[in-house]
Amino acid sequence: MLDEPRSGRLAAWGNALLAGLVSLDDAAEQIADDDAVHRVRGLPGEATPVGLTLALGRLRAMGAVGLRVALPAPGHPLGLSGPPEFNARALDAGEAVLATGAGVGLVPEIHRAGPDGGAGPDVHVEVVWECLPVREAPPADVPSLGEAERELAEALREATEVLTRLDVAGSGPVAQAALEAYRARAEAGRQVLAPGYPPRAVRVLELAQRVGALLAIARGAGGDGREHGGAVSSSEIAARTEALRPVERTARRAQVAAYNAAVEERERRG
Repeated sequence: MLDEPRSGRLAAWGNALLAGLVSLDDAAEQIADDDAVHRVRGLPGEATPVGLTLALGRLRAMGAVGLRVALPAPGHPLGLSGPPEFNARALDAGEAVLATGAGVGLVPEIHRAGPDGGAGPDVHVEVVWECLPVREAPPADVPSLGEAERELAEALREATEVLTRLDVAGSGPVAQAALEAYRARAEAGRQVLAPGYPPRAVRVLELAQRVGALLAIARGAGGDGREHGGAVSSSEIAARTEALRPVERTARRAQVAAYNAAVEERERRG
């Protein structure tokens, strides 16, 4: 969950919509990206799933003033505020969006169909967002942008030193594919965040995504195809895992801080 989560796209472009910077159709198109279709199920007043355009308009009419991202992991309810049912669904998905002011949150279910075991350009992807009640409360463990930037820079230095010392940065085909994919995205000049985000949020998210590329490479398959990066013994694998765990946690915190920055800044301005 360290590349570009669907919850991040939904929150970023939803926030741009709520700020009046993009249209409903443009926001829905950007959120869907390369997916075939996105629908929202369980939206108050709707008996059946509805499309993104209608759902975004309904959230706005329900009083949503901002969309926040949650990227929870076992033992780390990052960005969540309850209740337990919503937290459990978000934890299973690894991501969610909370609509501040509307009292609801959205959790994605991703359905893939096609060749290559569900990966590649020919795969048909449909996303169904389940709409559930959420508690209006401060989200768990979300740092400020400044805190996230400092933490991420330090974690990146430490992880790079450890991985270099252990020679477990990964050099197999999966690792190289991850590196090339990241380079291709960077060279494409893609828009990292939607309009309305402060430059520091863009900088923090880009750094978090670079860290995500490092993690993918470190966890890539080695020459024998096993998922162990460059590690060649159980002790090295264990050392690599311990080195990556805190940096992965820090990178998720930084992502959430970046995606939520537009809402935080709007609330500070009153």
